[in-house]
Amino acid sequence: MLNQAKRLWKEALAPFSDQQILRAAREVIESSDYLPTLHRMLSACEDSLVSEGLPPVLAAYREAANAPSPKNAQVWSHPAVYLAGRKVGWHNLAHLSESRSFPLFAAAYRELIKRVLAGEELVVDRGPALEDRTRAPLARDQAREKLRGLKELFAK
Repeated sequence: MLNQAKRLWKEALAPFSDQQILRAAREVIESSDYLPTLHRMLSACEDSLVSEGLPPVLAAYREAANAPSPKNAQVWSHPAVYLAGRKVGWHNLAHLSESRSFPLFAAAYRELIKRVLAGEELVVDRGPALEDRTRAPLARDQAREKLRGLKELFAK
């Protein structure tokens, strides 16, 4: 039974570095009268990800849920926030209650955290840029000629 519990803790904390686990353990032990539960340790480790540029899970959820459209054009605190929101679905984040959408987002975000901690670099797919169609203004006589041509076209 003890070996199974140790294995569970080892697997659950595997994505985090030794320094993150130690820092989180010190923080939890100093702020609590009792030894931490696995859930509390995971939360503390996730909170320490701020030093990696990743926001805590709840802050990431709120950022994704409140982001205006187009989503891929926004400035995100970290690409993992955007990718987790995209995986859950922007419609789900906007229309489901927080009690239903937050667990979905948290699971997707935690999976992305593991990938970031493994060294993967995540990127937001920005999509194709719009073509720049701005031109210099026409000279007055050229503008009159174009206008005359349009009038003739619609007069027919």
